Amino acid sequence: MMFFSRWKTAGILLVCLMGVLTSLPNLLPRAAFPGWFPVRQVNLGLDLRGGSYLLLEVDTTALLRDRVEGLVEGTRRNLAQANPRILYTGLQAQADQRRMVVRITDPASRDAALRAVRELGLEVALGGGARGSDIEVGISPEGLLTATVTEAGIRAKASAAVEQSIEIVRRRIDETGVVEALIARQGANRILVQLPGIDDPDRIKQLLGRTARMTFHLVDEAANLAAATPPPGVMFLPGEQAGQRYAVRRRVEVDGANLTDARPSQDNRSGEWVVNFTFDSIGTRRFSEITRANVGRPFAIVLDEKVITAPNIREPITGGRGQISGSFTVRSATELSILLRAGALPAPLTVIEERSVGPELGADAIRAGIISLAVGVLFVFLYMGLAYGLLGWFANIALFFNIVIMVACLSLLEATLTLPGIAGIVLTLGTALDANILINERIREEVKNGRPPLSALEAGYTKASGTILDSNLTNLIAMACLYGFGSGPVKGFAVTVAIGTVVQMWTATVLTRLMVVWWYRARRPKELPVMQRPGLTLLQRLARPLFRICPDLTTITFMRGARTGLLVSAVLSTLSLVGAFYPGLEKGIDFKGGIVMEVRTPAPTDLALLRATASGLNLGDVGIQQFGDANTALLRMPAPPNEAQVQVTVNRVRQALEAASPGIRILRVEAVGNRISDELFRGGMLALGLSLMAMLLYIWFRFEWQFGIAAIVTLILDTTKTIGFMVLFQIEFNLTSIAAILTVIGFSANDKVVVFDRMRENLRKFKQMPLEQLTDLSINETLNRSLGTSMTLFLSALPLAFFGGDALSGFAWVMLFGIFISASSSVFIAAPIVLYSGRNRLRRDVAAPVAPASPRTT
Repeated sequence: MMFFSRWKTAGILLVCLMGVLTSLPNLLPRAAFPGWFPVRQVNLGLDLRGGSYLLLEVDTTALLRDRVEGLVEGTRRNLAQANPRILYTGLQAQADQRRMVVRITDPASRDAALRAVRELGLEVALGGGARGSDIEVGISPEGLLTATVTEAGIRAKASAAVEQSIEIVRRRIDETGVVEALIARQGANRILVQLPGIDDPDRIKQLLGRTARMTFHLVDEAANLAAATPPPGVMFLPGEQAGQRYAVRRRVEVDGANLTDARPSQDNRSGEWVVNFTFDSIGTRRFSEITRANVGRPFAIVLDEKVITAPNIREPITGGRGQISGSFTVRSATELSILLRAGALPAPLTVIEERSVGPELGADAIRAGIISLAVGVLFVFLYMGLAYGLLGWFANIALFFNIVIMVACLSLLEATLTLPGIAGIVLTLGTALDANILINERIREEVKNGRPPLSALEAGYTKASGTILDSNLTNLIAMACLYGFGSGPVKGFAVTVAIGTVVQMWTATVLTRLMVVWWYRARRPKELPVMQRPGLTLLQRLARPLFRICPDLTTITFMRGARTGLLVSAVLSTLSLVGAFYPGLEKGIDFKGGIVMEVRTPAPTDLALLRATASGLNLGDVGIQQFGDANTALLRMPAPPNEAQVQVTVNRVRQALEAASPGIRILRVEAVGNRISDELFRGGMLALGLSLMAMLLYIWFRFEWQFGIAAIVTLILDTTKTIGFMVLFQIEFNLTSIAAILTVIGFSANDKVVVFDRMRENLRKFKQMPLEQLTDLSINETLNRSLGTSMTLFLSALPLAFFGGDALSGFAWVMLFGIFISASSSVFIAAPIVLYSGRNRLRRDVAAPVAPASPRTT
């Protein structure tokens, strides 16, 4: 263990060097590197550089409606073209039941009608490699023929629509000039759009929200526009002006999908803005045929079920070019041109979640993150150096490379760093030193037991390795659950902490060991600098521990307070559960839906004016409070029941505030629909539940079942008390809070594993010691390690509470409380549960207590 071959040493140094070289590009802008250089950098999230996050949902009901209506038109055509013609009645679409129905009046024509309708089916994947039609066709003895769209057909249609929509959204955004936009599929029917630098995405949302499906139809001049329902094969559509109505044939004569270009321009005669378009070869031929055959008849240009214009065809148009005129401005003509060039969406898109952050707020977030990181590094470095001397300074060097390699890994992944991600890096400072503390405490124990220096080093690293693996795997389990069921920035937090955890296991067990070996070979010390000695110089004192959190030889009888600890814990957890329902958790926008807007005014904010303005919009219970300084306010309002109206509400509030308070700036907007908030809440609760279950199974596998039961009960009690703390101080319960709770759970499990590991070791060492005395001994032996890890995590989280800003202060305070609860629960809850559940299984108490020969720790 303490021998390093040359190739192994070279490999370790190469990893460190590659980490430094890979992370260095993050210190320079991407433009500073030549185009051929393979630059990989960590991207700043929208909450750090400003921008907008939009979650769009494809309206699958519209897809289904279009498919069923397509079946109706296809059935009408096929039945009319059959030879002999098939007679029918009652042809209609039933989109709510996913089917088309028609009654065949002639029994002899039923088989032919079935064949004609089956021809309308589209081939889709049915699963298991099989393929088939997307419709099921059947006919009753009475002649009622039905064609029902199958589940496989709906899935195939939705999947194709999402893929097509992603490409169209990308083209539309590219046309606007937004750079580095991220467009990705999320789930079955959602599209994630991130727009850096766009703090007011209203224009983008308007572009993305329009289907922009343009079609050309003949106008039915014989239809009665005053009728309540249109005749078969005809639809009534509104025009551009109020009160206009057109009777338009359903048959699409020319599809806008055949357009190759569309450009805004001004008409030479009237000076009004128009849109000139050009067809491809197929569209040109079809447009020429239609206009040649219908000279003198009106021809409607329909955009998203509205007639833009319906001019008469004066002469055949054979050049494949046309013009759309209407009440266009330069902006509306330009936007319509963008939409037509990008193509039509196969189905409408609805913005179900929006988060926008202005660049000013992003700069504040970066500053808060850097300050928190710098202060956390300083605190942790000083603590390790002063508490563990030379070995602590070695751990600090390893921690530096831990951060460098972690940034390098994020750079290789081209990960996006968000504010929760910075919190993850800060917390990694605390958890990364846990392994070093375990090793250093083990080495100190071996020295006190009389081992020579080299043997003590060997035993310290060897005996601590199993505990390090167990304790860090529990943390990885929590992060895996958070990543699997979290959302957005919270996933970034989980990735950051998980990478930091893996890297710190390597730096603690490999890199620090290499440095210790180098030092030992160079100095050949007769004793290790792990104890204080009188008469030393200042430099020699700094190489040794300057303080201990508690004495080495503690003999505290913790189990005397076991019943009291369990009783107090049960009472506190019960009160916390009651408080979670009444008065209840203060759910954030992530979990209850709604709209949050952070605004800043030139002068001190007039809260009464803003409250009156928002209340006048009749949006429900609107809350307004001062947020941060006197010029900043936070508005909260419920989300409308219809998710499609969320963006309308945001725009109304924005316009009303700008009119009431000129010069007001919208710093941040978060809008989450009720349905997406329910999904986020279920995902967060599932992440908590699965993390607890996974840790139970792991500890059960690694230890006796008594340890697994004690761990899971303690983690549940720790979680409930943390929730009670949030209720007591009205800390928002949101996705960031879930991240904090899961981090607390990971740390709590980590702490319990260390105590359990020592109990398991002592069970093998002291065969006759009563379990109660053995439990006390195990806790005393690991007390400095538990308190040391709690201290490093506490010192790393403390700057977040004071310098992390409003976005992370609640997260940090939950962490700080969780650290205190977890450290105490290892002693007064987990250990007593093991004691009482394992008294007759782990160890049968003997009549006379048998103590170890001396009170030394082993």
